[in-house]
Amino acid sequence: MSIGIIIASHGEFAAGIHQSGSMIFGEQEKVQVVTFMPSEGPDDLYAKFNAAIDAFNGDDEVLVLADLWSGSPFNQASRLAGERPERKIVILTGLNLPMLIQAYTERMMDASAGAEQVAANILKEARDGVKVLPEELEPVVETPVVAAPQVKQAAIPEGTVIGDGKLKINLARIDTRLLHGQVATAWTPASKANRIIVASDKVAADELRKGLIKQAAPNGVKANVVPIKKLIEVAKDPRFGETQALILFETPQEALEAIEGGVQIGELNVGSMAHSTGKTMVNNVLSMDKEDVATFEKLRDLGVQFDVRKVPNDSKKDLFDLINKANVK
Repeated sequence: MSIGIIIASHGEFAAGIHQSGSMIFGEQEKVQVVTFMPSEGPDDLYAKFNAAIDAFNGDDEVLVLADLWSGSPFNQASRLAGERPERKIVILTGLNLPMLIQAYTERMMDASAGAEQVAANILKEARDGVKVLPEELEPVVETPVVAAPQVKQAAIPEGTVIGDGKLKINLARIDTRLLHGQVATAWTPASKANRIIVASDKVAADELRKGLIKQAAPNGVKANVVPIKKLIEVAKDPRFGETQALILFETPQEALEAIEGGVQIGELNVGSMAHSTGKTMVNNVLSMDKEDVATFEKLRDLGVQFDVRKVPNDSKKDLFDLINKANVK
C-alpha cells in the first residue's frame, strides 16, 4: 500500500502546479492531474476522477489536493469518496505549492504512513506557507474565546408570522452543478442570501448528494435540499419571513413546476446546463433540447424574465437570441 496523489482544479491550475512541483522536487510516481475545463460538465469531471483513481494500485490510498472548498473538483471527489468506500480517499482544499511539496515530502519520508496521517501533517505546513512582506502585515493571533454552550432552540410553531411572513427569493438559478464554487463564492454574497435552498426531487432522495451539498455551503449560510413540493410549502410559510433565499434548480422543468405551484419567481438566472446526448450547445455553458426550449417558452409566457450569466461579472445575454442562433432541434 502507498498513497496516490490527485491534483485537481478549475482550469489548468492543477497542471501548472504539478509542473512547478516537478521542477522543485523532481518527477514523482503515482500522481494524477484532474482539470475541470469550461466546456465540461460534472459527469466529465466525475469520469476523470474515476480514471485517476483507477490508475493507482487497488490497495493504494488516495490523497486529493483540490483548489477550492465547495468547488466542482471538491464536490466530485467527495462524491467518489462516498461511492467508493473500498478506497481510502482524503481531500484537502486550498491547493498551493507548499501543500504539494509537503505531500511529496511526507510520502517520501514515511512509506507506511496513511493518507489521513499525511493530510494532517500537510495542513500545518500548507497554512504556514502563506507569508507576507513587510512582516508588519502579518495578523496578530488572538487567543480564542471559549463560547458558552448553546441551548437548542425549540421549533417555531406552525402559523407563526416572522417579519412580514414572506420568503425573500434574492436569486433563483438554474445550474446543473447546483451548489459549487461559483455559487458559493460569487453568487451567494452577490445575492446577500442567508440560506441556500436546492429544490430537486431527485437530489432530495439522494442522501449522499444531500450531504455533499450541505457540506459545501459557505460560512454563515445554511443549505437545505428539498423536493419541489416542499419548496412550494416553504414559499407560503410565514415562518420564513426573514429568510433571504438563493434557490437552485437543476433543470428548467423543476423551476417551472415550482412557479406553477405558486413560488413567486420573477427572474431566473440561467447559469449552467450540462451537455448530454441529443442536446445542442447554445453557448459554452448552456446545452438544451426541444423540451428545454418549450419549458423556457412556458416560463416566458408566465411572465418570467431570464438573466443568462455564469458569474455576476458577466454581461447579461438574451436567452431566446442564443436559442434561435443555435437552432436547437
